[in-house]
Amino acid sequence: MPDCYLEENLKGFKQFLMRGNVVDLAVAVVIGAAFGAVVSALVKDLITPLVAALVGKPDFAAIVFTVNKSKFMIGDFINAAISFLLVAAAIYFFVILPMNTVMERVRRGEATPDPTTKNCPECLSSIPIAAKRCAFCTSVVA
Repeated sequence: MPDCYLEENLKGFKQFLMRGNVVDLAVAVVIGAAFGAVVSALVKDLITPLVAALVGKPDFAAIVFTVNKSKFMIGDFINAAISFLLVAAAIYFFVILPMNTVMERVRRGEATPDPTTKNCPECLSSIPIAAKRCAFCTSVVA
């Protein structure tokens, strides 16, 4: 009996793993991690030195203040905030904006679908295009 129980559970586990959404999620996590490394390298190796060339010192880690022998490393927070903003800007300008442009070009060639609803002239409710009478106010629709 335990062998059958184990075999049945392993079969269910295999089915769970082979479902499309689990595999898709695993692939997305792996690609997302790799893409995150690429974007982090872009920000660290290209954009941060560019900001340093324009503004001056790019590292704020030395900014600290002490209250009752407790160090507040505000510089590390500033570094993290600037890094986040640079990563977000890099993702937007190098990924989102080009993808939106490509998708807009793809959609330009598509015809708009025919409407499936119309508005009732009496109550302005949305009704099916083939309706002869409004379902909401029961008026006859031409």
